[in-house]
Amino acid sequence: MDQEDRIALFLDYENLALGARDHRGGAAFDFRPIADALAERGRVVVRRAYADWSYFDEDRRMLTRSHVELIEIPQRMGASRKNAADIKMAVDAIELAFERDYISTFVICSGDSDFTPLVHKLRELNKRVIGVGVEGSTSALLPPACDEFLYYDRLEGVDIPPTSSRRGRPVRQPGQDQRAPEPEREQPEPEVERRPAGEEPDRDVDALAVLVAQTVAGLQGSASGEVTASRLKRTLLRKDPTFSESDYGFRTFGELLRHLAGHNVIELAEGPAKGDPEVSLPEHGDREVAFGLLRGVVADLGSSGNPVALSGLKNQLRRARPDFSEKKLGYRSFLQFCKAAATGGAVDLRWSPEADDYLLTAQG
Repeated sequence: MDQEDRIALFLDYENLALGARDHRGGAAFDFRPIADALAERGRVVVRRAYADWSYFDEDRRMLTRSHVELIEIPQRMGASRKNAADIKMAVDAIELAFERDYISTFVICSGDSDFTPLVHKLRELNKRVIGVGVEGSTSALLPPACDEFLYYDRLEGVDIPPTSSRRGRPVRQPGQDQRAPEPEREQPEPEVERRPAGEEPDRDVDALAVLVAQTVAGLQGSASGEVTASRLKRTLLRKDPTFSESDYGFRTFGELLRHLAGHNVIELAEGPAKGDPEVSLPEHGDREVAFGLLRGVVADLGSSGNPVALSGLKNQLRRARPDFSEKKLGYRSFLQFCKAAATGGAVDLRWSPEADDYLLTAQG
């Protein structure tokens, strides 16, 4: 238990409940998926929800059954009521950060960008901050400020009613005058549903492979020890706090890594702890094949011994090998890949002021 994260949970309930109802087809907010997600991340020792509960009388029982302390905000009008809840929640979070050293993680359940300074201050106090918000009502400023951000809509156990609610709208409009726009609404929505089952997941996994390869390459270059799966996951979350392997169809991060290892994007080896393998990029294999491909294409294009310009060279490589991608090999740019090939002796690379470009010549 000593190694478990102690979590303090703060809910801006009005923001969450209204956000869920407004952006999820009128669906009621359910606290249980948030509780389950946090249970996987540590031990929740504080649960507080802030609202004028006269507006959310039906939700009190749900939260009370989940042992959430209800903080009453006196009834006021408009923005003043909202500001009162926000200020009270921020003051309580900062007070708890100073008084309870054993609390390592703060969970701020709100999509309001007004909480961004609070997130920054908690991280300044060496606290990990997880944000939770409804995707349609979350400010773009809040997720990047957190160590991890969970969209309520994507949590396990949350129903997905938007598509059915959208389909239901034309049914509520029986008038003949309103039938004309119905096909415009219905036609694009099946496409949105079909794409995730078709092309888009493949593209997403390809983009994920690039992200993982680049991250592993950066961690390996930092010379700060081996790259473990847990360290890689933390780094990915620092890059994108909304990252979740479940968005790509994988149940666990380990399953994702095994998939990428099976496609030669990364290599897995036994790590320092059980269940936490060491992750690395293939040192040979695909990388050596790619260097050989570059050398062969440069040799063909400069058959008379003439150097080949870097501009347009990548397209020539893709003609020879359509699946070529320097990013999957851990390189951030094609130039960086060519420099690595030059260091490995596959090609000679030099800058030409006359051509205003890099020139390559095949070696060996």
